[in-house]
Amino acid sequence: MEPSPKDGESAAAAEPGRAGAAPSSGVVVQVREKKGPLRAAIPYMPFPVAVICLFLNTFVPGLGTFVSAFTVLCGARTDLPDRHMCCVFWLNIAAALIQILTAIVMVGWIMSIFWGMDMVILASKYSVPALQCYWVPDDV
Repeated sequence: MEPSPKDGESAAAAEPGRAGAAPSSGVVVQVREKKGPLRAAIPYMPFPVAVICLFLNTFVPGLGTFVSAFTVLCGARTDLPDRHMCCVFWLNIAAALIQILTAIVMVGWIMSIFWGMDMVILASKYSVPALQCYWVPDDV
């Protein structure tokens, strides 16, 4: 009696004639994170500003999110390109108010810290590297 293929194996891999075939050849899997409107409104800020917002959110819940709302008015990008700048600004203000009001029961404080961590992750993930200029003498 031959053992049946396990859950992770395909029947093609269990057949002796097709032992060299890859079980997942030709299959492409793409995972895309779906963000809600509040989470998508987090602006892409420069890294130092994002770290400051994380620091503020850690010690005063909602303050860093409130500061990040003003970076939207200064031209920071978000994942909501179809929404107007003022709408994204007010979404960030709403997130800050939620964090402040629910900080009493610790939910807002934890949410505020995670929000600040998301700001730093977005800033490090999508930051533009600084241009480096090297001096080259003309007589070379």
